[in-house]
Amino acid sequence: MPDTATRHDWTRAEVAALFALPFNELLHRAHSVHREHHDPNAVQVSTLLSIKTGGCPEDCAYCPQAARYDTGVQAQKLMSVEAVLERAQAAKDAGASRFCMGAAWRGPKDRDVLKVAEIVRAVKGLGLETCATLGMLSGAQADTLKSAGLDYYNHNLDTAPEFYGEVIHTRQYQDRLDTLEHVRHAGMKTCCGGIVGMGESRDQRAGLLQTLATLPEHPQSVPINQLVQVEGTPLNGIEALDPFEFVRTIAVARLLMPASMVRLSAGRQQMDDAVQALCFFAGANSIFYGEKLLTTGNPDVEHDRALFRRLDLHPLQVVEESSTVHADILETDAAGCGQGCGCSAAA
Repeated sequence: MPDTATRHDWTRAEVAALFALPFNELLHRAHSVHREHHDPNAVQVSTLLSIKTGGCPEDCAYCPQAARYDTGVQAQKLMSVEAVLERAQAAKDAGASRFCMGAAWRGPKDRDVLKVAEIVRAVKGLGLETCATLGMLSGAQADTLKSAGLDYYNHNLDTAPEFYGEVIHTRQYQDRLDTLEHVRHAGMKTCCGGIVGMGESRDQRAGLLQTLATLPEHPQSVPINQLVQVEGTPLNGIEALDPFEFVRTIAVARLLMPASMVRLSAGRQQMDDAVQALCFFAGANSIFYGEKLLTTGNPDVEHDRALFRRLDLHPLQVVEESSTVHADILETDAAGCGQGCGCSAAA
């Protein structure tokens, strides 16, 4: 059995060998590692809000927010602090412990970062963990966001280095790695994963996960997105990924990055409950919660609560002390939440 302790030296061949394991053997190994590092019946819950939608100059072939594609997404300005705060409070009331904010920029201007920093301070004041995805960052911009209290910065690698040029031409792979380095240097946690089902091979899926697992520090949060096909984007109409191959990807991510939160992210609306249950067994322990992920659909809140009840899952929440939201995520008090999922906590 391959060494599944926390490592940063995984080879492509080792990762490919994990993908090639018999399905039940892979899930057994992944679930065993998951139990060593996490409560297997607990799921961290985040809510994602697009605080600045559309008009992005990039050409990411999957993205409905790219200005060059006719997808029906209308460009909007950055939301006000008050408007974001209202949505963040609603997310917290619904049971979310982390509030993620996305803006469709190639990279923000310094004045944009100052505005987002103001929003971050306000959301932190509610006792929520904060995450932002704003595109490429300079070192100084990362420092500004850290000073405002931003906990996580999301910047996905999207796919394997050798497949990246098939999907994106307006930004280099190294640009993404540089932003992640700025985020780490500033002292923020990284939220970094990718998208599968874009026409890549299994070996290229292995390449994505190998790249993530050999970063100087494993991302604390690893979102695994299944492509959501949007009419008007170049990837619309591509052959869909086999659901069990998606589950394999979750399982291998858990084996490679045992301490990370592996997020079952975009594409859940296209998954049936049985596939989601397999993903949770394979090591997924984080989801986005709410009716929309930036511009694409997501299972509704009541459906998620019902699924949590059926699977006897309960959510996690952060602990607030002295106006500081701790990075450690602890289980909620099941009796005290009163939100209606399996443990009376919100999904």
